[in-house]
Amino acid sequence: MITSVLVANRGEIACRVFSTCRESGIRTVAVHSDADANALHARVADAAVRLPGAAPADTYLRGDLIVKAAVAAGADAVHPGYGFLSENADFARAVRDAGLVWIGPPPEAIEAMASKTRAKELMGIAPLTEVTEADLPVLVKAAAGGGGRGMRVVRRLADLDAELTAARAEAASAFGGGEVFVEPYVVDGRHVEVQILADTHGTVWVLGTRDCSLQRRHQKVIEEAPAPGLTPGLTAELHDLAVRAARAVDYVGAGTVEFLVADGTAHFLEMNTRLQVEHPVTEAVFGIDLVALQLRIAEGHALDDDPPRARGHAVEARLYAEDPANGWAPQTGRLHRLAVPDGIRLDTGYTGGDDIGVHYDPMLAKAVAHAPTRAEAVRRLAGALERAAIHGPVTNRDLLVRSLRHEEFTSGRMDTGFYDRHLAALTEPAPDPLAPLAAALADASTRAGRFGGWRNLPSQPQVKRYAVAGEEHEVRYGHTRTGLTAEGVRVVHAGPDRVVLEADGVQRPFDIARYGDHVHVNTTRLTALPRFPDPTTQHAPGSLLAPMPGTVVRVAEGLTEGTTVQAGQPLLWLEAMKMEHRITAPVTGRLTALPAGLGRQVEMGALLAVVESD
Repeated sequence: MITSVLVANRGEIACRVFSTCRESGIRTVAVHSDADANALHARVADAAVRLPGAAPADTYLRGDLIVKAAVAAGADAVHPGYGFLSENADFARAVRDAGLVWIGPPPEAIEAMASKTRAKELMGIAPLTEVTEADLPVLVKAAAGGGGRGMRVVRRLADLDAELTAARAEAASAFGGGEVFVEPYVVDGRHVEVQILADTHGTVWVLGTRDCSLQRRHQKVIEEAPAPGLTPGLTAELHDLAVRAARAVDYVGAGTVEFLVADGTAHFLEMNTRLQVEHPVTEAVFGIDLVALQLRIAEGHALDDDPPRARGHAVEARLYAEDPANGWAPQTGRLHRLAVPDGIRLDTGYTGGDDIGVHYDPMLAKAVAHAPTRAEAVRRLAGALERAAIHGPVTNRDLLVRSLRHEEFTSGRMDTGFYDRHLAALTEPAPDPLAPLAAALADASTRAGRFGGWRNLPSQPQVKRYAVAGEEHEVRYGHTRTGLTAEGVRVVHAGPDRVVLEADGVQRPFDIARYGDHVHVNTTRLTALPRFPDPTTQHAPGSLLAPMPGTVVRVAEGLTEGTTVQAGQPLLWLEAMKMEHRITAPVTGRLTALPAGLGRQVEMGALLAVVESD
């Protein structure tokens, strides 16, 4: 009987496992890096053990330290979560060798499937060993891990070596190993997966399909269960292949078999020997707790002969602190508030007041809606996200809402090229035109009280400037004996945290929250601008600024001040939140400054280089 579980992970998944453990009466133990000392998962656990350092290689990828932490805290079992060491056979063995229960598949099954190259061989599929023009496009992929890290699409043979180098570096940083392989890239296929669950008594459950086609950088954004539009024959084939993969390695526990589906044909991708990020949609449809079942299987209990029946449809959206309109650049800073309407499941590793740092994945939360039909579940999730209070850095919330309401998605015709085709339209700025005015009136209402009431005489209009989605907006309003006024609208009410405006006979309320220069008006995020620009913030033309905080991990070979560079040429690589971001020359010209050297940590907006145009 398991009495205490250490979760060898962080953030949302650690909190998720702790929740089930608490309901089961099981004591919880967290591990945390120095960067996560005040993280939610460390705060909610019954005990927490420090892993000195901040980088994953020094902390969450140190299996030896995690095993020592489990023993020191008196845990009798280890749950790996997903990512990090969750598919590391040596770590699973180390846990068992320490006399602890491993809540996962046998190390031998992990070993057989954790390497995507060996998994493909097991399923009778050989990776590409020599790539020719006829093979293009191809996908460079890390042999270990997941989450889209260490993956690159190569469309030109001349780019292959550089992308192999980049993928190896990213895989080594994220998973502790740089092995990569090359496979054909299926264009515009659907990403479909099958959830399995197996016990130690020979029973294998197939828990339906999931569609995870909406992806950015090969990392899933929106997932749903069941996968829509599959024929009964194709669904049966996917289920059979999943069971075949599980039985081939004597699988135990929760796992996922992933496929690309194109033209009615299933192409095996890999088997993930762990719990998936998107497991909540399966839980919602089947009415189960996969973590609770993992615990029971680890204790030796048998599954029922048949799985429960599926009911309804579930959709999950991953909320990221990132700017989709700016190359998906991750964002950092204080998350002031995170709340969704009732009836929506929210799995998160953050709460109001937490800081979003630079060291880990920028996912804030997963929002899940379940309903009798797909259309109802999609509508429910889109509406909830639209009304959610998300105060802090820029997020992908608007992208999620627009994606869920896009005709291609609502009709079930999406594929993995969805964002390649539609990202520009989905990220087109569309701020509420009244939001800046509401922000200005809320601010004016607080200042009016400090000066002893409203003006009795008409005065010159007051002017406020705000930046919204990268665009500047100027608003004007006035003070009169009866209160605040603005052209074209009637000010029904103006307070510091709520403004009501009437336009064309319709009254609209605006909830206002201010955090320094940042103002949230309903779901619109604004930045108050000073009346006069600060001359010290001006940069020379051609300046390249860091789009996010991070570390310079590579500089182009031979690059020095005075070097001639071509437009689009990679200059340096910035690593932030477990992803590499390539910084390229904006124009053809001469590199006149390169203050960001190899290994330097930079803040957002820091000067990286200056290219003087020809």
